[in-house]
Amino acid sequence: MQYRLKCVAIVACLLTAGVSGCFNADQENLKAFTYPNDAAVTASDYVILPPDDITVICTSVPELMGTGSMLGQTQTVRPDGVISFERVGEITVAGKTPRQVAQLIAERISGMYKMTGDNPIEVRVRNMSHYYYMVGMVNRPGAQIFTGRETTLSALTKAVPNNLAWKDQIQVIRPSTNPKEPSKVFALDYRKLVEQGDMTCNVLLQEGDVIYVPPTILASIGLTVGEIVSPILQTGSAVNLLATP
Repeated sequence: MQYRLKCVAIVACLLTAGVSGCFNADQENLKAFTYPNDAAVTASDYVILPPDDITVICTSVPELMGTGSMLGQTQTVRPDGVISFERVGEITVAGKTPRQVAQLIAERISGMYKMTGDNPIEVRVRNMSHYYYMVGMVNRPGAQIFTGRETTLSALTKAVPNNLAWKDQIQVIRPSTNPKEPSKVFALDYRKLVEQGDMTCNVLLQEGDVIYVPPTILASIGLTVGEIVSPILQTGSAVNLLATP
């Protein structure tokens, strides 16, 4: 038992000494990110992918008018990137913007229906395919729907860092698309952001970005010790249970 406790103490010391140097954040990487006021993100720029929901509206085409208070016809993009309508047929929409899909549908039905106006077909998209990721010491971790207007502040306030969070060492990570180039990582001080209004690190996220909220040094030690001690306690409990007459 003493040997096990010594192992726990050694692990705790190593964590205390090493955790402060385990991050590879570089504030120069902040230059790779865009500030909210410097970017114009519109729905027409959105790239459709499975399993997005698409609503196609055209008052000149009965099939696309909708019924009652429901405008248009809504379909989920199939895994092969296609939607289909009875008169229009199958249309590959994956990788296209809503405007491109509207133009493609208009070309398909121009010989069947008379349409008026510069944009007779409207395509609306409900995003179900683009994500950023919240991991670590937050109350709401996991993949989050990416709309194009999420910032580090909006993402963190939505995820809610918990009491174990190391709030002045939050890591914002933009994974590299080039295997030969490192990912872009910078550290964010959440306390300065929300308590002092320091917007220096309040940048726009991109699809695929990761926000990692690490545990504090003490929390990290506690979690690691818990991982070591828990199996020991469980084994001890099982042995005692078996030994009980």
